[in-house]
Amino acid sequence: MASQRNDRIQASRNGLKGKVLTLDTMNPCVRRVEYAVRGPIVQRALELEQELRQGVKKPFTEVIRANIGDAQAMGQRPITFFRQVLALCVYPNLLSSPDFPEDAKRRAERILQACGGHSLGAYSISSGIQPIREDVAQYIERRDGGIPADPNNIFLSTGASDAIVTMLKLLVAGEGRARTGVLIPIPQYPLYSAALAELDAVQVDYYLDEERAWALDIAELRRALCQARDRCCPRVLCVINPGNPTGQVQTRECIEAVIRFAFEEGLFLMADEVYQDNVYAEGSQFHSFKKVLTEMGPPYATQQELASFHSVSKGYMGECGFRGGYVEVVNMDAEVQKQMAKLMSVRLCPPVPGQALMGMVVSPPTPSEPSFKQFQAERQEVLAELAAKAKLTEQVFNEAPGIRCNPVQGAMYSFPRMQLPLKAVQRAQELGLAPDMFFCLCLLEETGICVVPGSGFGQQEGTYHFRMTILPPMEKLRVLLEKLRHFHAKFTHEYS
Repeated sequence: MASQRNDRIQASRNGLKGKVLTLDTMNPCVRRVEYAVRGPIVQRALELEQELRQGVKKPFTEVIRANIGDAQAMGQRPITFFRQVLALCVYPNLLSSPDFPEDAKRRAERILQACGGHSLGAYSISSGIQPIREDVAQYIERRDGGIPADPNNIFLSTGASDAIVTMLKLLVAGEGRARTGVLIPIPQYPLYSAALAELDAVQVDYYLDEERAWALDIAELRRALCQARDRCCPRVLCVINPGNPTGQVQTRECIEAVIRFAFEEGLFLMADEVYQDNVYAEGSQFHSFKKVLTEMGPPYATQQELASFHSVSKGYMGECGFRGGYVEVVNMDAEVQKQMAKLMSVRLCPPVPGQALMGMVVSPPTPSEPSFKQFQAERQEVLAELAAKAKLTEQVFNEAPGIRCNPVQGAMYSFPRMQLPLKAVQRAQELGLAPDMFFCLCLLEETGICVVPGSGFGQQEGTYHFRMTILPPMEKLRVLLEKLRHFHAKFTHEYS
């Protein structure tokens, strides 16, 4: 320590000043954070786009970013009613314009009345604009068949992601073997592993069953929990339904079993339900954890702690950039709920335009209002096209030798499994890359298609996958799938 101080003094005398913040002195938890969806392969895609703009010759004319669920970036049109109300809120002078329907004007006026100074540019209270929280509660009540929701248990958030991280901050505690363990599904959405790394929590993996269309198995949950108790204190169980990246939709029976398991084992349940509008497969249906929990009755309904999350970024809306979301808490300790409100207040408030948009999503036009017909047509068009693209993706991949894809029952992604030749695996190891990362990088360099390797989401040892969004327009998606299929065949031949 003294020698380091002497070195700094000598460096200072020489006119040299060392950096205070370096890789060695920075927070080591942040260094451990990885987020595959925007990781190295995406950085390379950005570089390729720049090279194309500069006129560098490539074997493709555009980079197709199929790596992230950003619907509008892939060409999906915004819902007209949502944008009309937002326009009126942002520029209230338009309220006198005859170009906007009366129901959009009424909605905008209601939102502005609830804003400080009647302006979308003012802060809101930290938990979100009260009338919008009331609208969220009414939406949940309608969705769940009349089961009541309390606006005081609803917190608006900067997308669902911010609420998920906030909840984990409340739950993570302890040191050593008493450190909080969090059970997450594998494959998982990398937000969870990244947040747990940043919080220095213990990640406890439970594997979804690929042979049964990525089903969640209680025996596997029990295995993961029992093994984890030797190294941490498991306190949280996260479930993503519909699944990301795996696209499965949990049955009601499965959700009941998960709730019973969480109750018996003393686990706080976190239900990531941001894809609840995205259910395509025949026979599949979204069941909210809140609804199932309540209908199971005591002791589950009265004691099991639950936080469930929703967002404007997915569904038929695709409004990712507005960063609107919410969390509803059930059976949370009242004093802890006050601490949650305090924690959220440090961030002041979620973006108010995102709150306004969430208000529209949970309270869209009704059949008696002039905007209803167009709204309903646009909504159904988006969801019908997503269902067709989910089916096409599954079909094309399953016709390709060496690729197998489970049904895309919901959400916005396929997560196909691919066979890779031994020589390709060996070459990847020589380069210090995961084999599926090597495949995805080669795919990007030759075709311009950007997908995310399965190793970024977690997978069973010895298996290789990639996640691909189904969001590109239908004609572009057909081309993308064919290119990907042909590239895999060529890659397999090259390394055989």
